[in-house]
Amino acid sequence: MALYSKEFEVKARDFDSAGEVSSNLRAILKQLSLAPDIVRRSCIVCYEAEMNIIIHSYGGTIKIEIFEDRIRIIAEDTGPGIEDIELAMKEGYSTAPEEIREMGFGAGMGLPNIKANSDFMDIKSSKDGTVVVAEILF
Repeated sequence: MALYSKEFEVKARDFDSAGEVSSNLRAILKQLSLAPDIVRRSCIVCYEAEMNIIIHSYGGTIKIEIFEDRIRIIAEDTGPGIEDIELAMKEGYSTAPEEIREMGFGAGMGLPNIKANSDFMDIKSSKDGTVVVAEILF
């Protein structure tokens, strides 16, 4: 059973709100006095998941669950899904449109950064959307 659980809505193309969920997570984890490395890794995972929803989907949610020994971040969106997960995991591969790249986003590091900063990561994707589950142990 989670000690803390909260779900946040993330809207497609809402770049003005980008980073709000990860900022909320940072504040919560600092209140819990977790190690700086755990806070940093968790916020990177959350931010990258948040940006992926904003850039690539029709909108979705990020659910944060904090347990005694880990943080679980569940990013779920509706949208076109990821056609080739293996390819999407390669650093630098991106399907972001040019206008997103011109804004400085969509460099193809989202999923690789989530994987690099989590102890567990799972992706399920279909034409109806994507679910990314990541856990950071402490």
